[in-house]
Amino acid sequence: MRDRLLLELATNLGYNLAMSGAETYRIEESIVRVLKTYGYEAEVFAIPNCLTVSLITADGNPMTRMRRIGSHGNNLDAVERYSNLSRHICAQAPDPHVALEWLQDTKSHCLQYNNYIKAMGYYLGAFGFSIFFGGNLPEAIGAGFCGLLIFAIDLWMDRLQSTQFFRTIIAAFCSALLAYGFYSFGFIDNADTAIIGALMILVPGLLFTNAMRDIMYGDTNSGINRIVQVLLIAVAIALGTAGALNIVQNLGINPIGNEALNYAPLIQDIACFVGAFGFAIFFNVHGPGGLLCCLGAVLSWSMYLITVYFTNNVIWGNFAGGIAASVYAEIMARKRKYPAISYLVISIFPLIPGAGVYYTMTYAVQGNMDQFANKGMQTAAIAGAIALGILLVSSAFRLAANRKRAFKGR
Repeated sequence: MRDRLLLELATNLGYNLAMSGAETYRIEESIVRVLKTYGYEAEVFAIPNCLTVSLITADGNPMTRMRRIGSHGNNLDAVERYSNLSRHICAQAPDPHVALEWLQDTKSHCLQYNNYIKAMGYYLGAFGFSIFFGGNLPEAIGAGFCGLLIFAIDLWMDRLQSTQFFRTIIAAFCSALLAYGFYSFGFIDNADTAIIGALMILVPGLLFTNAMRDIMYGDTNSGINRIVQVLLIAVAIALGTAGALNIVQNLGINPIGNEALNYAPLIQDIACFVGAFGFAIFFNVHGPGGLLCCLGAVLSWSMYLITVYFTNNVIWGNFAGGIAASVYAEIMARKRKYPAISYLVISIFPLIPGAGVYYTMTYAVQGNMDQFANKGMQTAAIAGAIALGILLVSSAFRLAANRKRAFKGR
């Protein structure tokens, strides 16, 4: 009975972490440490859609449990709570029945914003990043309404239990079509900035971040799986916006407006903070952690601007921004005893090339293959530079932590 209870506890803890959007290494390490606390050596295998846990029982027999991980959202509050619970169990080693009660209590106390607050998060995210990418106030307001439309579509697709790929196509198509509608009626001067601001909501920032961290920690299967998901979502965004553009062009509307504005760094940082605050709501971050995440986003973008100013190279700028975001996330995680992913995923959002993905696909639809190739290569290079910055910092902090544990163990 004790063996079964502990296997159930560990598996359910890992499952809840996975459904909240935790990294693979966090899921596996949490399970291994909990079972080790009770004297069991465990084998854990986690990938984005499956979790398998095995242990050797007290009488020497193997026992295994597997749980399928379905589609899930981005709940950083739950990741923090379940991570704290695993540490609490390891420190106290309570009776398995008590630990299971703690797990159920943690699940019931995970915070969730109501739909009104969530809608505000979608609006602020699209509004802030529309200005961030050079939109004026009317275009930012239009982007906010596109964000609200994406929120409504997400609610609708949740009821239909739709796949992520299909819902992304529908959301990208409808939001782009609404932005083109605002442009055709003269409400905005540039549909692109409104679309890009709204599409940032659909950009798989948490998936991208987890993919990089999984690969860095040696979880290659999970990392590649997540990268494939990132690419599929990028394709879905491209298909949706391309479909909307094709319809508009067939109606005889030429959606070429004014060029995007180039704001002063202070305005960019303010817009970045507003957009990041919207995404803090979107990722279900509560309390002062949300503001700290927004400050991390401003820090990473400021580092990008400083680096580009001195090097005149956006690749180096994104590399430096990725390093700044990762260092900030690791420091905050250690100071506040929360997972680094909670800070990292929002801190790198200003760097994610949402505009690059949009313009790459726009050039493809227009048949401008030279611009398509150039923009696509630049977008891929930017993503690689961000990933490299994250990997270097995360590796350095992990090596330092391992060395510290080894020193204490002597």
